[in-house]
Amino acid sequence: MIPEFAIIGHPNEGKSSVLSTLAEDDSVRISPYPGETTECRTFPVRIDNREILRFVDTPGFQNPRRMLAELQKLEQENVHGDIFKTFIQTYRDTPELKDDCELLTPVVNGAGIIYVVDGSRPLRNVDKAEMEVLRMTGRPRMAILNCKDEEQQYLQDWHHAFRKTFNSNRLFNAHRATYAERIHLLEALKNIDQEWHTTLNTVILAFKQDWEARNDQTANTIMDLLDNCLSFKIRRKLRETDDEQAVRKELFDKYTQAIKNKEKQAHEQVRALFKHNIFNIELPSHSILHQELFSKKTWHFLGLRRRQMLMLGAIGGAAAGVLIDMATLGSSFGLFGSVGGALGAAGAFMSSKHFTAGTRLMGVKIGRQRLQMGPNESIQFLFVLLDRFFLFYSYIINWAHGRRDYQSSGQTSEEVSLIGESQTKQWTTEDLKICHAFFTASKSGNPAKIEQAEKQLKPLIKKTLMALSTSE
Repeated sequence: MIPEFAIIGHPNEGKSSVLSTLAEDDSVRISPYPGETTECRTFPVRIDNREILRFVDTPGFQNPRRMLAELQKLEQENVHGDIFKTFIQTYRDTPELKDDCELLTPVVNGAGIIYVVDGSRPLRNVDKAEMEVLRMTGRPRMAILNCKDEEQQYLQDWHHAFRKTFNSNRLFNAHRATYAERIHLLEALKNIDQEWHTTLNTVILAFKQDWEARNDQTANTIMDLLDNCLSFKIRRKLRETDDEQAVRKELFDKYTQAIKNKEKQAHEQVRALFKHNIFNIELPSHSILHQELFSKKTWHFLGLRRRQMLMLGAIGGAAAGVLIDMATLGSSFGLFGSVGGALGAAGAFMSSKHFTAGTRLMGVKIGRQRLQMGPNESIQFLFVLLDRFFLFYSYIINWAHGRRDYQSSGQTSEEVSLIGESQTKQWTTEDLKICHAFFTASKSGNPAKIEQAEKQLKPLIKKTLMALSTSE
């Protein structure tokens, strides 16, 4: 049997937002205007093309007090059979009770109940009538406080009322719910009825396995991005009549644009993998991801600390490894100042001069016939790519599907931690050794060495992804 839950509540209390987030379906219609949902709509949750769970979006309560009075009257009259079926048959064509009959239909057919209220407002008599109607159904039921703002002075009143009529109640902000919070909610649902315990255990296990599989695919996407970017190079024949400085700038522009396109494509793959299919998500206005990949600010805030760069120097050897220029480490960022001026007077991105924290950059001049940009010789490039990817991943997985403030330029407290935090700065010396081995193998071009290095780096990436997705 496939577990089914009807999402029920007063109009404009956040029912559709809760459903959209739980089902990971951003196609659910969400409107600020009450009464937009007039018919029940089922949203199946599928994993590996197998339906494991379904949620039903219902119209909001319209006349709960009259509804309660009619149900109590039927109960007192000892009506033969299910009083709710009788109520629906009697009033389904009554305009003022049509929506109320519709919302009860999936419950009469056996669905569990998830009752959603806006806990930032006070408890009213009409809410008590709705809760009593749901209690009378006898169906397993959970109440969710979906607070639309930070107001919490009414929560105790809500909790007290819920304890009288529901098997369980939880705080759940549909606009901020993380993967971990969705799992906690499912864990709570399995305990509202013993008959569902085993079935929902299977559902929760499927969710966790699916999430792990998505993280595995995400790790593959990162590995592909690193392979493509670290080995990428672009060449251009240099003719006698060419302006060498102009050719250098042309190559630099093409190189950086190609890298940005590769990164964007990888980000889009992750966005689709986590089922953000319809709307364009706007990053917070102060996110470091708004900065260009090769900007000074990006390389300052992301990537490695000075101490970690020194460790890498020790791991690989200062002469043969990362080529750290100790005089400028952490201060000058090499030639970033000249990038904005079309590579400046020297056009040093094609030379052997140092770049970003004093590390050697990308390419070499090949004789006098061709110029080459890439591959990038700075190991810091590897860590900047990783940090930008982890940052984008964090933002995507924590953007609840029930959220619709896509154009908001505001910044919430939950988003602050995602603005410019470097994950690689938290990595250990052993982790850095793995990255150094991968970077060295990538430069070697030896397929066997690259494959071996990838086997070491991918588990580290997966570990980081899982830590990001399970944190609360």
